[in-house]
Amino acid sequence: MKRFAWLLLFATPAIAGDIPLSERRSGFDFMTAETQAMQRDDTLNPGMLWVLEGEALWRQSSQAGNKPCASCHGEGSMQGVAARYPAYDEKTQQPIDLAGRINRCRSENQGQAIYAPESRPLLSLSAYIGQQSRGLVVAPPEDPRLTPFIERGKAAFERRIGQLNFSCAQCHDQNWGQKLGGSPIPQGHANGYPIYRLEWQGLGSLQRRLRNCMIGVRAEPHAFGAPELVELELYLAQRAKGMAVEIPAVRP
Repeated sequence: MKRFAWLLLFATPAIAGDIPLSERRSGFDFMTAETQAMQRDDTLNPGMLWVLEGEALWRQSSQAGNKPCASCHGEGSMQGVAARYPAYDEKTQQPIDLAGRINRCRSENQGQAIYAPESRPLLSLSAYIGQQSRGLVVAPPEDPRLTPFIERGKAAFERRIGQLNFSCAQCHDQNWGQKLGGSPIPQGHANGYPIYRLEWQGLGSLQRRLRNCMIGVRAEPHAFGAPELVELELYLAQRAKGMAVEIPAVRP
């Protein structure tokens, strides 16, 4: 039945192209009133548990005496940072996302092992830093060095993949607002990651969501941290430019 729903949804041609700025809507707008209320209230938002853990990690020194994040950056100094990522990394001459920057700082400046992808400490620090940008607008860097990576991310967004031969754009640009399996299709803006998904019963990164979508269309997902995923993140940041940061968002 699920495969039939996909085929039925895309049986009717849709107008291709980017969503006009005036029509861009957060995934928040497609949720039920109950889920919206959960995101609005920090005492109900389960993602805040990760934010609180991230705050503790921010101040915590390792057992070996390595300096904590706060020793360099201070308290509350990350406002606006998450809204600007992914950004250009001078060392690798490639884009780097916020999780990558956390791990880079951890290994090079703190002398500690990097966190594993989707590990609770990495998600917690990402959520703590991201929450400090909540309410600000997504403001990706205006850096011409990022242009070829943005273009590759856009091409990946529009490319049909997997056994079902679907692209991200077919769902989120061309058919948003319609329903798939009884659920509304959002525009797919990445303005709330890491997010708490009721389906996951936990917090997850944008890369986890992208990999889930690839698996959903029966394509081989890229490994966590792969350049292709960071390029997609970069394009999605451009696509969500000017929208409010909602970290940690709550989604179905």
